[in-house]
Amino acid sequence: MELPAKKPQSTFRTLEEIRQRKDELYDQLQGDSKQFSTLWNQIFVKPKDSSKGEYLVSLVNNSITAIDAFILIRKVLKNYNRFFGKKNKR
Repeated sequence: MELPAKKPQSTFRTLEEIRQRKDELYDQLQGDSKQFSTLWNQIFVKPKDSSKGEYLVSLVNNSITAIDAFILIRKVLKNYNRFFGKKNKR
């Protein structure tokens, strides 16, 4: 287990140093907030409207993926059923 790195602690001697550090952190926070907003909007972009052909291709692709997943699960359960609490019939 990796322990979090210790952050360097600053010693402040005056209120002006504290205010200056506060302003630096505020500016950094604003920059991080803008970057986060930009990334968030890039991730969750509303998909464009698709044509009927694209819809049909998507439907077939999703169907094939579902069938493939079903076959994979069936093979895993058949070959490794002892791990799932069922006795082997052989």
